[in-house]
Amino acid sequence: MTVEQITDKIKLYKQLGLKLFTTSSFQTHSTVLLHISSKIDNSIPVYFIHTGYHFPETLSYRDEITKLFDLNLINVYSSTAKNNQRDSNGRLLFASDPDLCCHLNKVVPLEPILAQYDVWINGVRADQGEVRKNFKIEEKAKLGTIRFHPMLDWTSKMIYDYLREHKIPHHPLEDKGYFSIGCEPCTRKWDLNMDERNGRWYGLKKTECGLNTELVVK
Repeated sequence: MTVEQITDKIKLYKQLGLKLFTTSSFQTHSTVLLHISSKIDNSIPVYFIHTGYHFPETLSYRDEITKLFDLNLINVYSSTAKNNQRDSNGRLLFASDPDLCCHLNKVVPLEPILAQYDVWINGVRADQGEVRKNFKIEEKAKLGTIRFHPMLDWTSKMIYDYLREHKIPHHPLEDKGYFSIGCEPCTRKWDLNMDERNGRWYGLKKTECGLNTELVVK
């Protein structure tokens, strides 16, 4: 979708009286959708799933972009204390069961929020992996919410051309070799053997945190 098509679609949702929200991990490529949506209506809630494991640089970047775009930012947290996120051997789940860690820290906090809205504006791109390339522009989410994927056909080049045109700052960890930035324990620097998202859960048969698998209805 072009910027104009995204704008028209969001405006149509609003004209129909639908309640909209978006989520963001505040990686560099996430800021394009935030910039576009903020120009349409900066009161649209932007949910940041605060796992408690983010890099300090991500939190600083979140605050910088929130201020720059004047976003309506809402932080959401897991209701399960970190001390209770351990396996039978006492190890924290990110080290022993990252799927369950993601479920507790990302999926569970966001799922009840779906019930409050009609449309979830989600910035997934088809070129980011097998799961995402099978998405359509609109999908059904849990609890009757529509998932709207306006960036689905965007490429990395389109993203960075937009960032350059609008002089949007990059996540500070990119200069240190991080291109897909999630929670600190499960993220590593990019190297030549990786695609864009291979820095996440490196060495594991895991490519998604659950937001795009558990919170979609097929």
